Amino acid sequence: MTEVFLGQIMLTGFAFAPRGFALCNGQLLSIAQNQALFSLLGTQYGGNGTTNFALPNMQSCTPVGAGSSVDPSWSPAPYVQGQLAGAENVTLQGTQVPLHSPVVNGTTSAGTARNPTNGLYGTNGSAIFGAASGTLVPLQGVGAGGGNQPHSNLQPYTVISFVIALSGIYPSRG
Repeated sequence: MTEVFLGQIMLTGFAFAPRGFALCNGQLLSIAQNQALFSLLGTQYGGNGTTNFALPNMQSCTPVGAGSSVDPSWSPAPYVQGQLAGAENVTLQGTQVPLHSPVVNGTTSAGTARNPTNGLYGTNGSAIFGAASGTLVPLQGVGAGGGNQPHSNLQPYTVISFVIALSGIYPSRG
């Protein structure tokens, strides 16, 4: 078994925390029972700092590096360790969706082909596409979508769990 550092965060492929670890789900822990871990984490993830402190909450989150970028040509605003940002769901308003009015034509000719090359949507034939020789008719256009309903804004993910070591080697600061 590998020796781990106290407070070390690891990824696992199962939905439970192994012995000596806890899930990174923001739960509160007693300072009296976890003094060494509290000395490392403090209250940067929550808690009142007198009787309890919180573990990091990595549910529906994407971890990013804290602090400044090492690349001198790229200087985004640095994240503070424990800072939460972003949103799980986003609602797009009609004013945020670009206007579009596509024109799609069909034909009154009977559908005779399964291949759309040089054809248009046909009517009542043995296949869906007909010759472009009949009367052209506009098909129903695409309207605004969304209906001001929220959509998921989560990055692609797989079923993994973040766990934090509750016991292990106390990391030296030097």
